[in-house]
Amino acid sequence: MKVLVTGSAGFIGFHLVSDLTEQGIEVVGLDNINDYYDTGLKYARLDKSGISHGMIDSSRPVRSSTNRLYSFIKLDLEDRNGMMKLFKEQRFDRVLHLGAQAGVRYSLTHPYSYIDSNIVGFMNVLECCRHNPVDHLVYASSSSVYGLNRTESFSVHDNVDHPASLYAATKKSNELMAHCYSHLFSIPVTGLRFFTVYGPWGRPDMAYFSFTRSIIEGAPIKVFNSGEMWRDFTYVRDIVGGVVRVLESPPITDRSWNGARPDPARSSAPYRVYNIGNSSPVKLIDFIRVIEERLGRKASMEFMPMQPGDIYRTCADVSDLEKDFGFRPSTSIEEGIGEFVSWYRKFYGA
Repeated sequence: MKVLVTGSAGFIGFHLVSDLTEQGIEVVGLDNINDYYDTGLKYARLDKSGISHGMIDSSRPVRSSTNRLYSFIKLDLEDRNGMMKLFKEQRFDRVLHLGAQAGVRYSLTHPYSYIDSNIVGFMNVLECCRHNPVDHLVYASSSSVYGLNRTESFSVHDNVDHPASLYAATKKSNELMAHCYSHLFSIPVTGLRFFTVYGPWGRPDMAYFSFTRSIIEGAPIKVFNSGEMWRDFTYVRDIVGGVVRVLESPPITDRSWNGARPDPARSSAPYRVYNIGNSSPVKLIDFIRVIEERLGRKASMEFMPMQPGDIYRTCADVSDLEKDFGFRPSTSIEEGIGEFVSWYRKFYGA
C-alpha cells in the first residue's frame, strides 16, 4: 500500500508518518512548510524523519535517509498542476489529507489563507482523487464545525450549520465538498472531526504550548474567559490510533440512508463523518493547574474576556467511532501533559 499524507511536516502528520511506516506502509509526505508558526520546528520534525533541510525538493519526492518507506516533497496544495503530476506519478492507494491552514483566531486577520489552503487546496485533492482513483480518502475536519451548538456532547448526527469562525466554515465546506465528490464519483471518503489535539512535537500556537513556554520563562499567560471554558483535550497518540483504524476501512454505501430524514454523518454515497475526542472535557483553568504541577512552577495569569470565534465548551460523542471501529481515546490529561512537558524540556533544553 502507498499512502499520501499531506501536512506531513505538521504535528499530527509527523506522528502518522511514523506510525504508518512502522506498520510497513509506504508513505509519501507533502507539506509547503509555511511560516504560520516556527518553521524550525517543522524542519526538526522532518529531520527526525530522516529528511534533512538540504534534501528537500519541490519537484519530486526525496527518500528519507533513515526510513526506506518514507519520501517527502515540498509542495503547495494550491498548486493544481504540481498536485496532479504527483498523483499521476505516484499512484496512491489511499490519501490522508491533514494539510490545512489551522487556527481560529488567525482566521480573523488572515481570511484568504483559509480560502487558498482549505478550499482551493482541498478542491485540488478531490480532483486528484477523482482523476487518479484511490481506495479511500480520509481528511481532517474539526470540532470547530459545531460552532454555536449548545448540546451536552457533540454528535456527528447533529446539524452543524452555524460556524463561529471562518476556519470552522472552511472545515464544514470540506465536508460538503467531500460528500459531493463521493456522491458524484463514488470516492470512498471519511471526515474526522478532531478535538483539541495536544502532545509532543505539538503546535506552538496552541494554548498548552504557549502556557508551558511562558510558565518556564516566568512570563504571564493570557487566560481567556477567566479560564471558564471547557475543552475536550485529546492526546495525539489517540488521534493517530483512530485515524489509522479508519484509514484501513473505506466506507460503503449505506442503503438504509433516508433522504426524507437525512443523517449528516452518513449517506447513500460511500461517505462517513466521525468525531475523535477524549469525551472528557476539562476546564481551562484546571488544565493550567496540571501544566503547573508537571512543571513544578506556578503560572502568572492575566485574565481576558472571551475571544471572537471561541467556543465555550467542546465534548465529543465518539459512540459511532467505538461502534464501527472498537476504538475510543483514553489517555488522561495528567499522562498526556506529562509526556508533552518531558518532550518540551528535552527539545528546548528548558
